[in-house]
Amino acid sequence: MSKKNNAAEDTTIALNRKASHDYFFEASYEAGVAFMGWELKSLRQGRVNLKESYILIKQGEAWIIGMHISPLTTASTHVNVDPTRTRRLLLNKSELKKLIGSTQREGYTVIIQSLYWKRNWVKARISLAKGKQTHDKRATEKSRDWDRERAKLIKNARD
Repeated sequence: MSKKNNAAEDTTIALNRKASHDYFFEASYEAGVAFMGWELKSLRQGRVNLKESYILIKQGEAWIIGMHISPLTTASTHVNVDPTRTRRLLLNKSELKKLIGSTQREGYTVIIQSLYWKRNWVKARISLAKGKQTHDKRATEKSRDWDRERAKLIKNARD
């Protein structure tokens, strides 16, 4: 394979699809994540779940809580594994200060949207988010349905 084909491949490891249903996104950041060796092997196999994960900022550092990485049976025989251990996020001080100031406001939280490969590094797309209420969720679904219906009408009108 040439380098162009490798660059065109999808580099996404995992997505948190439920997050876009439950939150409005304000700002987005790219952060590194501190992993152990067995976790990287599991990530290459796609054995990660971001569904119930969130980010806690404590003592000037950001931590991912609740991210589940299933261990491979062949990769970690001598290590006691904890699939949901707390993992540290690697952010600049200025980014951390922005997140700390923003999360102290009412209703804002920081969530993880996705994990992806950037060269040989695993990066996390994190977002400052505000929770949606039930009527907001219904409005989002209604507009999504209308967009689909409009696309069908346009397609049928062309034919």
